[in-house]
Amino acid sequence: MEAKFCNQRICCNFYTLYPKLKLTPIISSMSNLLTKLIELPFRYKIWRPAHIGIVLDDLTGLSKQAIQADEVHLKAAIAWLCRAQDQRLGHQDQGGISAGWSFEDGWLPCYPETSGYIIETFLAAAKILNYPDLKLRAGRIVDWELSIQNADGSFPGHFGEAGSKPVIFNTGQIMHGMVAGYLAFNRDECLTTAVNAGKWMLLQQDNDGCWRRSVHNDTPHTYNTRSAWALLRTGLIANEQELVDAAIKNIRWALTQQTSSGWFKTNGFKENGLPFTHNIAYAIRGILESGLLLDNEEMINAAIKAATAQAAVQRQDGWLSGTYADNWIPQANYCCLTGLAQMSIIWQRLAHTQGISELEQHAERGISFVKSNHRLTGKQDYQDGAVAGSAPVWGRYSMFEYPNWAAKFFADALMLKIAHINIPESK
Repeated sequence: MEAKFCNQRICCNFYTLYPKLKLTPIISSMSNLLTKLIELPFRYKIWRPAHIGIVLDDLTGLSKQAIQADEVHLKAAIAWLCRAQDQRLGHQDQGGISAGWSFEDGWLPCYPETSGYIIETFLAAAKILNYPDLKLRAGRIVDWELSIQNADGSFPGHFGEAGSKPVIFNTGQIMHGMVAGYLAFNRDECLTTAVNAGKWMLLQQDNDGCWRRSVHNDTPHTYNTRSAWALLRTGLIANEQELVDAAIKNIRWALTQQTSSGWFKTNGFKENGLPFTHNIAYAIRGILESGLLLDNEEMINAAIKAATAQAAVQRQDGWLSGTYADNWIPQANYCCLTGLAQMSIIWQRLAHTQGISELEQHAERGISFVKSNHRLTGKQDYQDGAVAGSAPVWGRYSMFEYPNWAAKFFADALMLKIAHINIPESK
């Protein structure tokens, strides 16, 4: 509070000295930035020895890991996800997966959205690694998700807030998990849950196919195509044509957001915000997988256009910028590791389904870069097997955090590479 007060006093003095300069908006913006910078160490508890060690490792390059075999990294990522689930034993949200570990709060509460699509990751890893316990863990996530569905079919939108506002994207990702639960366990209630969630999504959809209600930051997002994909899968399996039609409407709206370079507008977390690589990959994947399910050439070609353009700006070491503007102009000096893992999945999918073999080398580079930032400490702690949101760890995407979805998508990319198993299993 003291730092904030001093900062405000400096700005007031500036206004007094220069009353005729119309710099109020600029100074206000600078004031807010300075306040955030001053508060940063306090918010993230940078002074803690463990935190200092992580930051110093990134500063000095000591965080770079020796690249191991695919299976070594896969086992470590899955073990970390299991550890994240076990952190919530004895809590009200037990069964789900902790959202991850952060400098600010340590281990976080369970995240309904990402726990939902980790169900399919655990089920695939149970087969590939021959770990039957993972199927039991997936079943526990299913039980928890079923217990928190709202009466209208939606799901809570945030972690640690049971009554939080439902969000289209988050509900869609849980639908992926419910479909996986239905297929793996023959539990009809999972499919019913997914259908009810889909019908709630229909009520929020505008006539042009876009979702502008019940969305993050009250702004539309092209990356909701990943929820349209869940809607499509549910509709096809349950023979609910209205869900299929709604999914197609959203994908068609998303195609109107693609620019001539292949990049997508309206794809950031905030209005007019630039998309993280994470958002870009979400948008591409939803369009691609929907196109494959529908044998729709227009959708598949749109995904190819974006994915090949993204590949063209990848560095030789596999790095991608954390954010991109139109024409694929990089806007960050850090890497969004989550988005890179997701793009590695997309490049493999296009290589396997469309015969674009040159994309496999981009996937290999991407996986190798994530591997080099995959912490393998052997301590079975919050770092061991974790994937940071960004490299370095203070990058703007999921700053100073190890989110569970980063480990999930890295594991998915590795399993697709090892066994050619798409997650979720599809065409």
